[in-house]
Amino acid sequence: MENGIMKYQSFLIKYAEIGVKGKNRYLFEDALVQQMRIALKKCAGSFAVHRSSGRIFVECHEDYDFDEVTDALQHVFGIVGICPMKEIEVQPYESLSKEIVAFFGGEYPDRHHTFKVHMRRLDKTYPMNSQQLNEELGGDLLEAYPDLSVDVHEPEILVNVEIREKVYVYTHILPGPGGLPVGSAGKAMLLLSGGIDSPVSGYMMAKRGLKLDATYFNAPPYTSERALQKVIDLASIVAKWTGPIWLHNINFTEIQLYIYDKCPHDELTIIMRRYMMRIAELIARRTECGALITGESLGQVASQTMRSLECTNAVCTLPVFRPLIGFDKEEIINISKKIGAFETSILPYEDCCTIFVAKHPVTKPVLDVIERHEHHLDDKIDEMVKRALETDEIIVVDEKGSRIVKHREDPLTGELAKNIEQRPAGETDPVKTESADGNASVSADSPKTAPADEK
Repeated sequence: MENGIMKYQSFLIKYAEIGVKGKNRYLFEDALVQQMRIALKKCAGSFAVHRSSGRIFVECHEDYDFDEVTDALQHVFGIVGICPMKEIEVQPYESLSKEIVAFFGGEYPDRHHTFKVHMRRLDKTYPMNSQQLNEELGGDLLEAYPDLSVDVHEPEILVNVEIREKVYVYTHILPGPGGLPVGSAGKAMLLLSGGIDSPVSGYMMAKRGLKLDATYFNAPPYTSERALQKVIDLASIVAKWTGPIWLHNINFTEIQLYIYDKCPHDELTIIMRRYMMRIAELIARRTECGALITGESLGQVASQTMRSLECTNAVCTLPVFRPLIGFDKEEIINISKKIGAFETSILPYEDCCTIFVAKHPVTKPVLDVIERHEHHLDDKIDEMVKRALETDEIIVVDEKGSRIVKHREDPLTGELAKNIEQRPAGETDPVKTESADGNASVSADSPKTAPADEK
């Protein structure tokens, strides 16, 4: 704002991949407009978002916080550029040029730059053509600011002018996140843990246009309320990019104890992963998700070798998306830091996904052998899966906090589990404790915890 007047009255929104969608392009544009409207509802002010001649515009109808609005738009997948624009009424060239020259001077007090004028004349009734306007306006800028110089190939400043029902002028392009609008590719179920990898996977698949639901496998009393809150906080961070996430909190303790009692210990992680995938797929089908998403990276740990992934995939009929499959840990950490999830991911609260960790887990499991050993569970496992699904507690998480929308009786105790308080995101206890090597300290033959993404 300048003297109470909006410096930029509108924004031009640039997209990239959407522009090559052919006859379906309008569907992606409509999805992008919808996501932008949702994002701007969080901002103070009144805004109108609309499409026009292959462009998307945000019109600002009253005073607003520039940083708040641009931050909201920079969290909308599908946007690659945000251009704050000066609006000028269509008028004869002489007066129009004076306004554009004055606007340029306000934007760049230091005029020791190279520049180029790029004119688009969509209103063909305007008496000068685009080339004439480029030449005349370039000359007027040079006359007003002699320190400027022209560079038509690699200018430091590109002065963009579009003549439509109004004249729009912009010289800055703020970067957007790219990708496709959330929801334009359907909906998928993210297996969300408290580690580094799965929130990054959710972010990356949302960037490809997927709306996210999530499933978290809780294991009380081996995991605490703080571990659950950590996962809610991670979902809240991802929700800044995706919108609200419906998080399904599943009690997995009974199944894990049964697998530990009945199956070979070097296969515990693989068999538990297979039941997690089965349950997540059942929830995904109930909620009309078309795929599962995991944070697996090839070869990162024993359960993520090619043979291990074959065994995990065998229980799924839905597609399983693994966006991190070819990433190394450092690349994943860099993305985690970029989206603001890393500091929460490394909090040391015991994680739910792997209570029992074999001292020497199998790295080349044989599917036939795994399936044969799973038959040791036949007496009770179907009922246990049914009971686990009955514990499903749905927590709606957005960037500001969470609330429970469904709450069921614990089938093991007959008691109602504690309600999680509706609270702002990011209130996990910040105290960190870890052993000398940075990992949980456990014995070889007893139930023990391990980081969620290292299983």
